[in-house]
Amino acid sequence: MKLNEISNNPGAHKHKHKVGRGSSSGLGKTSGRGVKGAKARTGTKVYGFEGGQMPLHMRMPKRGFNNIFGNDFSEVNLNRLQKAIDEKRLKIDAKITHDVLRKAGLAHKSRDGVRLLGKGTMTAKIDIEVAGVSAGARAAVEKAGGSVTTTFTKTVYRNKKGEPGKRQKRRSDAEAQRVSRNGHA
Repeated sequence: MKLNEISNNPGAHKHKHKVGRGSSSGLGKTSGRGVKGAKARTGTKVYGFEGGQMPLHMRMPKRGFNNIFGNDFSEVNLNRLQKAIDEKRLKIDAKITHDVLRKAGLAHKSRDGVRLLGKGTMTAKIDIEVAGVSAGARAAVEKAGGSVTTTFTKTVYRNKKGEPGKRQKRRSDAEAQRVSRNGHA
């Protein structure tokens, strides 16, 4: 074997296309990019563009609404709570909070905390602290000899002067009217 006979293995070296080297090369002038427009420029891609045809994301029906001001509760029913107590995943001698419920696998992470709902029955006497509770769930827990405390307070959005906004004023006025009509909240 001589030095002039040494070469790479077949496929080991890929030759780079040299663009912009005259029309006879086949990659001259526009360098294989066609002509003008966004696609002729470096680093651009027109996502979702289907050549003037109505794109798929615009053909699909849009439904629903995501309220960014809505409350985000993790909901826990009484039957799941009772089952966890029976399986000894929850200790009833200490106060049950959002963190305790999360560690037991009953509640997921949520912005506003846990809301206790009344589906099922409660036989264990528990002391529970949650963000919210339905009337049925509160009655069931208190009937079993337990107690429920709620921690959630709705955010009051204020204007530039620091006063509650129009919506908050309307709500408080409506609440005052309800109380004067019924005698209680």
